[in-house]
Amino acid sequence: MTTHTPGLRESATFDRDVIHEIQRAADTGIYDIRGWGAKRKLPHFDDLLFLGASMSRYPLEGYRERCDTDVVLGDRHAKFPLHLDIPITIAGMSFGALSGRAKEALGRGASEVGTSTTTGDGGMTPEERGQSKNLVYQYLPSRYGMNPDDLRKADAIEVVLGQGAKPGGGGMLLGQKITDRVAGMRTLPVGVDQRSACRHPDWTGPDDLAIKIIELREITGWEKPIYVKVGATRTYYDVKLAVKAGADVIVVDGMQGGTAATQDVFIEHVGIPTLAAIPQAVQALQEMDVHRRGASGATGGSGGVQLIVSGGIRSGADVAKAMALGADAVAIGTAALIALGDNHPRFQRQYEAIGSSAGFYDDFQAGRDPAGITTQDPELQQNFDPVEGGRRLANYLRVLTMEAQTLARACGKSHLRNLEPQDLVALTIEASAMARVPLAGTSWIPGQL
Repeated sequence: MTTHTPGLRESATFDRDVIHEIQRAADTGIYDIRGWGAKRKLPHFDDLLFLGASMSRYPLEGYRERCDTDVVLGDRHAKFPLHLDIPITIAGMSFGALSGRAKEALGRGASEVGTSTTTGDGGMTPEERGQSKNLVYQYLPSRYGMNPDDLRKADAIEVVLGQGAKPGGGGMLLGQKITDRVAGMRTLPVGVDQRSACRHPDWTGPDDLAIKIIELREITGWEKPIYVKVGATRTYYDVKLAVKAGADVIVVDGMQGGTAATQDVFIEHVGIPTLAAIPQAVQALQEMDVHRRGASGATGGSGGVQLIVSGGIRSGADVAKAMALGADAVAIGTAALIALGDNHPRFQRQYEAIGSSAGFYDDFQAGRDPAGITTQDPELQQNFDPVEGGRRLANYLRVLTMEAQTLARACGKSHLRNLEPQDLVALTIEASAMARVPLAGTSWIPGQL
């Protein structure tokens, strides 16, 4: 254990973590790769508070008055939009990054509570399709595992242009996780490191995206909703372009979003916080008159484009706050893995054996996950029971939903989608400016007159 010697001051610029990273880089000559997402402290949902009802607002009684949670996604153009019981979905995480058993468990848990899960890079597995009532098929720049027949089997298609942890960069899957099955699905050599493309090979801009969306609609008979996912950077403009290109649903992934593996410098220094991205996306949708319209919105009419927000969602409070800022639904990734059993204390001895600890393990790229979730090792996968994992995930999703309902009722709302920015205040100037809600105790929003 390192002890503190009186009179010695640690540098704020070159603290022990920075010194360690410099020394690691000097020793190895390679950049650091890890998963888990951004670890720096960022303005987040914890910096917002709800204004519960008292006199000027009338609360709802939790045991007698309903607070609905359903959401419809993709009713702009699709013949068969998704009807979900809760507005909490499972984000795309690939088979390859995750084990087949983990993908099966995600499908089981999501289906049990009436929501959707998403394939991720690398294609659709029979385990996931078989256990997922609603499965979104990701169409990525790599085209790994892309199969028109699987597109038709999916319930929606998500065109991925960026990911919150690494907008502008492609994913990584190191050779130790590329088994015969993974290699076969991705048409790759076994055991060789794979880096996914950072942009789609057959278009260079939003006009080409519009053509691609039409192509995907024709392949699937105009039945499936088409999502477009962007990493949160130039969110306002990206959302407008995606809507113009014909998207039914926009997914905005903030920089707190996780990843199975990418460069640490990318995770910590590219993108903007989820809190800052939501108001930009909502503004873009409102200016195009497509925000919260149709079956899934409160304003009536048709032609609405739904907004899904992901990146650091952990609790029902986060869900409710994201929806109050204008999201129609949220997506969880890292939290879902934790619910399955990732970083669980029962594997503490195994984590210590590989130089980590329960609650700190982020080397998902190494393929040595004792929990059997982010590995392709057959022996390690035996540590994970997909039925039990699915049950745990379903429990977690139920808790998130009940927490969000509790907060919505306290604000006098009979549906989660009725939450609004006026129900929120901010604790810090930074959060107030980003979320565009008043600083607590004032009517002041920084940057607004």
